[in-house]
Amino acid sequence: MKHQTNYDVIVIGGGPSGLMASISAAESGASVLLIDKGKKLGKKLAISGGGRCNVTNRMPQEELIRHLPGNGKFLYSAFSIFNNESLINYFEGLGIKVKEEDKGRMFPVSDSAKTVVDALLKELSRLQVTMWTETKVSTIRFEPESMHTVYLTNETVLYAPSVIIAAGGKSVPHTGSTGDGYPWAEEAGHTITDLYPTEVPLTSEESFIKNRSLQGISLSDVALTCYSPKQKPIKTHRWDMIFTHLGLSGPAALRLSQYVVKAKKKYKANYITVTIDVFPDETIQAVEQLLYDAAKQEPNKAIRNVWKQLVSERYVLFLLNHLEINTDVTFHQLTKKSIAQFANSLKAFPVKVTGTLPIEKAFITGGGVSLKEVHPKTLASKKMPGLYFCGEVLDIHGYTGGYNITAAFVTGNRAGEDAALYALQKEGAN
Repeated sequence: MKHQTNYDVIVIGGGPSGLMASISAAESGASVLLIDKGKKLGKKLAISGGGRCNVTNRMPQEELIRHLPGNGKFLYSAFSIFNNESLINYFEGLGIKVKEEDKGRMFPVSDSAKTVVDALLKELSRLQVTMWTETKVSTIRFEPESMHTVYLTNETVLYAPSVIIAAGGKSVPHTGSTGDGYPWAEEAGHTITDLYPTEVPLTSEESFIKNRSLQGISLSDVALTCYSPKQKPIKTHRWDMIFTHLGLSGPAALRLSQYVVKAKKKYKANYITVTIDVFPDETIQAVEQLLYDAAKQEPNKAIRNVWKQLVSERYVLFLLNHLEINTDVTFHQLTKKSIAQFANSLKAFPVKVTGTLPIEKAFITGGGVSLKEVHPKTLASKKMPGLYFCGEVLDIHGYTGGYNITAAFVTGNRAGEDAALYALQKEGAN
């Protein structure tokens, strides 16, 4: 076996949390080795925000934590030391000017993720972090009283008092997130909570989905609500959506996905009903009035040509056909019943959702290393001294929009600093 020199801190995983953990550990005076099995560091960062890199979200802390429905409250302690505003200042300190867009999303002014990745790599080099790419970890042997041993597949053996697992979840596997970190965590005595896809398109077996009659129709600012089998509303998300050949996608559908997954499991249901409301600010009576007034204003026009001014033309035609309402009737032939039926469909069109695309197609992994076993301020393991976790390997997840990346950077920052302090104290004691 090839033996390597010791490091104070070994970071496994070169995504957002691993890069930040390596920088934070090096800034705290530790010698750091960053290992990634991919060819390039920061691969997930490079594709985030549609390639523009949504570095964080500027929402107030309470709002930000609400947008991390998967255990966001765990981050209060870490945020008290390093938060989204700290991140903005940090990036500006690296020379990356950022700008605010809708819903608090922060992007580099360059509109290029490459700017962010390059700046972080430059900082790693400046701090003399050793970086190994195309390097796979096979196993880790944890020694609570001495050095942890990291075995690589190329037969190299590494020793360090502190190991940070930043290996990601199981979503977007082409970036290297294939769930490698979970068995290492279990080896150290940790519990992995159920893994499931979040921020993932919804699937449906409805005939109008399968025959693709709705495919490609996008609806803006709709309210999507999922219901229990007893028709109790579980969760509503309001944003844009699009019909696909498999079901529903777009921000509103992605945000609802975790609730669909959990409800299906909880109720052991074959499908969960999701309703689409294209007039979320109006009552059903107001929508009926709107339809009536629009038709009355142009009494000789076919209703499909009148109502298409209110909603996407293809969606209007689909709903009229679905309800078996003649698309050519004018105001003169229009019945109250038809208006009521159409208004009802605009306010609550039901779709039986059978599930979601698999975890590999999700943006984010739900579940992970149980937070009961991790210190919230330092991200240190409660089970194994000198072991740390950060990023998506933890049971923390949020909506898209800069929330997950904030959690990754913040947990990376805290884990890196404490891992360095722990290693340096341990070495000082020896």
